[in-house]
Amino acid sequence: MTEKTSKIEPAAQEGAVQSSAPSEAELEQLPPAEVRKRLLEALTSLAEKQQALEQKEKEAAEYKDKYLRALAESENARKRIRQQAEESARIQREGLLRDLLTIIDNLERAVAAARDGGNGKPIVEGVEMVLRSMIDFLRSHGVTQLSALGQPFDPLLHEAVDSVETTQHEPNTVVDEFVRGYYIGDRLLRPARVAVSRLPAPAGEPRSGDGEVENH
Repeated sequence: MTEKTSKIEPAAQEGAVQSSAPSEAELEQLPPAEVRKRLLEALTSLAEKQQALEQKEKEAAEYKDKYLRALAESENARKRIRQQAEESARIQREGLLRDLLTIIDNLERAVAAARDGGNGKPIVEGVEMVLRSMIDFLRSHGVTQLSALGQPFDPLLHEAVDSVETTQHEPNTVVDEFVRGYYIGDRLLRPARVAVSRLPAPAGEPRSGDGEVENH
């Protein structure tokens, strides 16, 4: 068994050496033609790898250039949108102020009429003209008045600041309007401040707030 083992081991070592890459000593023992062949193969492989590396570097440079271009275009687009929004806001603001100048003109005419004295009719007419101008101005910007008088009280549209005992209206009816409400488009801009009707208290029953007065 010992002799067989000693014979097998050299053979195994020889196969392992043959399967591995040739050493420098082995290359020296190879024929020149084989050495040139192997050098040519190594140079070819190196050239291919160098070419592949250059191609990858070229692709990376192209991707970087595309990214930088897209980034610049995106930034330019944001700047254009911002400038257009600012320009649009400026035009709207100037239009709004220009419309207000007409109302100021009417106010100045009303003040001039008041200074001239008279029976007061020119003053009233001037104020009415200013009021009409202001209502038209608001309407041109989508602001309309809310009609509250005689309508059922709606907490979404009205703000009750007073209540009135009356039998001429159904309870919770708007019977007076202190401040007019307004819409802008279909949305409420400001609720109307109103007085709401309520039934009179039965005879002999103290009214709301009477107890507080008596305590004083």
